[in-house]
Amino acid sequence: MPQSRQLGQTLAKALGIKLDDPDTDNVTRGESVFSTHTTDSFIEQQPTSAEWIAEVTPSGQDMINYVKSLFPFLSWIGFYNLQWFLGDLVAGITIGAVVVPQGMAYAKLANLPVQFGLYSSFMGVLIYWFFATSKDITIGPVAVVSTVTGTVVSKAIKEYPEYADEPWVIASALALISGCIVLFIGLIRCGWIVELIPLVSLAAFMTGSAINIAAGQVPTLMGISGFSTRDSTYLVIINTLKNLGKTDLNAAMGLTALTMLYLIRFSCAWAAKKFPNHHKLFFFLSTLRAVFVILLYTMISWLVNMHRRSNPAFAILKDVPRGFQHAAVPKISTNIIRSFISELPATVIVLLIEHIAISKSFGRVNNYIINPSQEMVAIGVTNVLAPFLGGYPSTGSFSRTAIKSKAGVRTPFAGVITAVVVLLAIYALTAVFFYIPSASLAAVIIHAVGDLITSPNTLYKFWRISPIEVIIFFVGVFVTIFSTIENGIYATICISFAVFMFRVLKSRGRFLGRVQVHSVLGDHLIGNDSNVMGGYGTIDVDSAPSPPTRNVFLPIDHGDGSNPQVEVASPYPGIFIYRFSEGFNYPSASHTLDYLTSHIFANTRRNRSNAYSRPGDRPWNDPGPKKGQQEQNDELPTLKAIIFDFSSVNNVDVTSVQQLIDVRNQLDRYAAPEPVDFHFACINNRWTKRGLVSAGFGYPTPRPEHARWKSIFSVAEIGGSDSAAAAAELEASEKEGTLRPTISKPDTDIMSPSQNSPGPSKASSITQSASKSKAPEFARTNEPRKVVVHGLNRPLFHIDLTSALQSSIANVRAREEVEAAGGPDIGVDV
Repeated sequence: MPQSRQLGQTLAKALGIKLDDPDTDNVTRGESVFSTHTTDSFIEQQPTSAEWIAEVTPSGQDMINYVKSLFPFLSWIGFYNLQWFLGDLVAGITIGAVVVPQGMAYAKLANLPVQFGLYSSFMGVLIYWFFATSKDITIGPVAVVSTVTGTVVSKAIKEYPEYADEPWVIASALALISGCIVLFIGLIRCGWIVELIPLVSLAAFMTGSAINIAAGQVPTLMGISGFSTRDSTYLVIINTLKNLGKTDLNAAMGLTALTMLYLIRFSCAWAAKKFPNHHKLFFFLSTLRAVFVILLYTMISWLVNMHRRSNPAFAILKDVPRGFQHAAVPKISTNIIRSFISELPATVIVLLIEHIAISKSFGRVNNYIINPSQEMVAIGVTNVLAPFLGGYPSTGSFSRTAIKSKAGVRTPFAGVITAVVVLLAIYALTAVFFYIPSASLAAVIIHAVGDLITSPNTLYKFWRISPIEVIIFFVGVFVTIFSTIENGIYATICISFAVFMFRVLKSRGRFLGRVQVHSVLGDHLIGNDSNVMGGYGTIDVDSAPSPPTRNVFLPIDHGDGSNPQVEVASPYPGIFIYRFSEGFNYPSASHTLDYLTSHIFANTRRNRSNAYSRPGDRPWNDPGPKKGQQEQNDELPTLKAIIFDFSSVNNVDVTSVQQLIDVRNQLDRYAAPEPVDFHFACINNRWTKRGLVSAGFGYPTPRPEHARWKSIFSVAEIGGSDSAAAAAELEASEKEGTLRPTISKPDTDIMSPSQNSPGPSKASSITQSASKSKAPEFARTNEPRKVVVHGLNRPLFHIDLTSALQSSIANVRAREEVEAAGGPDIGVDV
């Protein structure tokens, strides 16, 4: 015995722990002696804690792969070529032309001077390509994050007025702290955390934010002032309507710019359909519409205001500093962190969900896979480094990513080209920025966020899939409009999680019945497993000797939508098949097992009709029938066996297994004196088997006075002559001086090369009786070698429902025949 095992047993004995190791027992519960003492046997071993530790402990190669995964560009940069560069050049210049006006406009949303939008745009596109797993994503200022940042800045300035002249200090600190959080999540490879946020929450968040942003920009578009645009959306709308009379010349610059943006967009879309040969041209014209509009209205503004720079006719940007004037180490203090700590979770959520959702979407469209954890590293590094040049929080942009994808980008290196364009704007175009009308920038923002609103057609699809999630969607939008964007995010996530937990807590399985079905192809009936197999394991229809049938198992209440005219037969009187629908863990175990027992009690009767000799012996919760009423319906069967379909169960826990033990004890008392057989089919996880075995499942309950257990196992053919089993048998045969072919057909001495290769695995079920010691038919020398699929030491764990039902019926019939004969074990075969 290994020293560690001996030490463990000594420690367990000292602590009073009773060690259970079912695998050390010989298989003596009626299984085939031939199968358990020859090379055809298979004893399934339980997983160990050492195996689990080895699985979760990273190896040296894992660590090397982890470091490599932090720099994905190393996998493709060595293959970079001229054709890729040309595609990146076009896409990079296009995005550069788009991000400059958008970045300045979004900086206004963040309550910052416009140059900070350019700083964030530059750092986002420059850094991302080092860490990117998506070629399409463009990181930079976006409308929603800018709005959240603006809210944080406004709140911080009210609390700490000393930062009123330096609002970028708050924004840079927010970017640094949120970036560190996102970077940490990415480095520990917990990108799966974004999967906790459902699509409906994202849609509600984007729609509510778009309405919030658009409503906040309308006053700037119309030249209205005198109230805060940072109030709740409904208040901004009300105040805007109240002050429409204060509209001035800014409305002319804003409304016409907005009209022109939509006019160019719809005209290019119509022209692309009308002239499909020039769709690329119209795509680029549509993409650059914001640049064209800003340049046009900047020219108009210059003509109007060039002689009145100090008193312009309408609001303009005025001085924009040249270069990185605010490059410095970000200021971090307890007061600054305290000013935005409550909005920090919302900021992190917004940074994550928008970026990951966009990258996954374009990854599916363009046939590549993104790594959410690595994308978080990219976002984190960008937001950690950007504040050193004056940047504020940024993430992936949906509109610019869509443009970049359609522009034919080939690699993430296109971001470097975009960075060059932004850098030129920062140093060479600041004089032009002086005359950009604020109302025209507001029009660009409103036009950009309009695409974020969820369309009615999308909502209709949501309704078709899950009506309750449409309600969650509108709740999120209304909370955003009447409260804040942050509260809208929290509301949708919390409600979606509550709905999910309710479904899990109230889940229940389905009872299945047996139906014989035919498979029809044209005018042929197919589907019998005994038919000659065609290519790739399909049925050769022409060789089918008779119309075949097979058993399938459907819900007895037709809850799956199957045809109610199809009669679903009971598996066997007193045998129930129960399929779990939402897994089997502690949240759902109680409800699903309560449903199981209530259904069984309603459809069976006790074995003993006179279980209680006197009324006083009855429990308070089962006082019995009223006078003149029958104790129970004698036409109902007695409970004999339950088959659990574990196809939807991946793991079990202590709570669920303990409740299953309680149900077993409860049903054993109900069916006394006969214990109930518990069969399990389609178990997908070794740890699930270990948990069930530790609780005493997987083995038949001893019945000394009845027929011994008749084990039914599923067997399958071993591989070809090159398999390890064939080689071992060949070696043993040579030692004995005889040669027994491993896979051969009757009267065949020499196998062709095609016979040496492994064929399709054919599985069947075989019954083993304890009274037989000779080799069964499947193991005879003139047939292909077969072995059991699952371990002989788990006779109540089955490969599928069919073998589980065969086993339960065979043993029920054996016991019935023994009882009918009036004696103990008489060696009945089934």
